[in-house]
Amino acid sequence: MCRHLGYLGPPRAVGELITAGPHSLRDQSWAPRDMRRGGTINADGFGVAWWQGNPGSPDGVQAYRNPAPMWTDPAVDGVLGQVRSGAALAAVRSATVGMPLERAACAPFTGDGWALSHNGRIVGWPDSIAGLAEWLPAVELLRMPALTDSALLWTLVRRRLDAGAPASALASVIADVLEAAPESRLNLLLGNGTTLWATTVYHSLSVRVDEVSAMISSEPIDDDPGWQPVPDGHLVEARPGHLNITELGDHL
Repeated sequence: MCRHLGYLGPPRAVGELITAGPHSLRDQSWAPRDMRRGGTINADGFGVAWWQGNPGSPDGVQAYRNPAPMWTDPAVDGVLGQVRSGAALAAVRSATVGMPLERAACAPFTGDGWALSHNGRIVGWPDSIAGLAEWLPAVELLRMPALTDSALLWTLVRRRLDAGAPASALASVIADVLEAAPESRLNLLLGNGTTLWATTVYHSLSVRVDEVSAMISSEPIDDDPGWQPVPDGHLVEARPGHLNITELGDHL
């Protein structure tokens, strides 16, 4: 069911960010603590996106993805250890049975300065969601990065980001998917280099914000008392010095 993490704050080595803490994202790839019966390990690939230069520009986000387990990739401590950024979003993947195991299927998905990760699954994929996909232009379906539920969610969110605020885009996509496929798990994590947005739908999430940094993670990476769990059915907006947790329904 995947795990993900978002960070905003003082520049850090990207490789250090995803390996820091006694329960780092890399540790969560092989020893997650709160999968809620959604798998046992997250060994079907990983990815990390980071922003440099002008975070809001379409070419401001870069990404590295690998369909192998994070703990097997020397680039995490090597190349990614040489890249520094004050904004990053990363994920480790536990692929749903039947989904392709390939680099293109690994989150985060990026484009137009945005990055998105999905922790969960759409129940009954793909039949349950076919009606919703029919509303998308054919060219957008053909440009999906992979034939997965997460890639479709990215395509739906990306289209709605063009028409409205990030919180509304996330909430409306989740409402439509739950109407078509009830009991789907839809923890989404979205970033643009300056703000993070995240949702909780049947899965775990925690957030830690102070005046200099903000971090959202499927599971706390350490024992810092500043971590707080996010209730189910909520949306988080976070950046350094700012934290807003509201019900998803408030954005519809």
